[in-house]
Amino acid sequence: WGLKKYNRLQLKLGLILTVLLGVAFLILQAHEYMSADFSLKTGIYGATFFMLTGFHGAHVTLGAIMLTVILFRVFSGHFTPHRHFAFEAVSWYWHFVDVVWLLLFTLVYWL
Repeated sequence: WGLKKYNRLQLKLGLILTVLLGVAFLILQAHEYMSADFSLKTGIYGATFFMLTGFHGAHVTLGAIMLTVILFRVFSGHFTPHRHFAFEAVSWYWHFVDVVWLLLFTLVYWL
């Protein structure tokens, strides 16, 4: 919304916060991997857990990289409220990764 309203401060702060939260997620995921009492070899749960969360972590990593590139482009003034396709595409990707996490969290941690 910061971009569409041409509120550059809101845009920059929102993107910085999003990138930081993505990196924090990856740090917490790495910590969880290192402290897990199971591994890929301990059975179907371990294999499924690491496969699902690992693929998600890879997509979060890619999304955080793309958001960082977009952030540098925002600081360079590359986007306007009417010309922002790359920003919009990365935003859709990031939100898709968010929705996938909600499904994964429910399936892996609650069920």
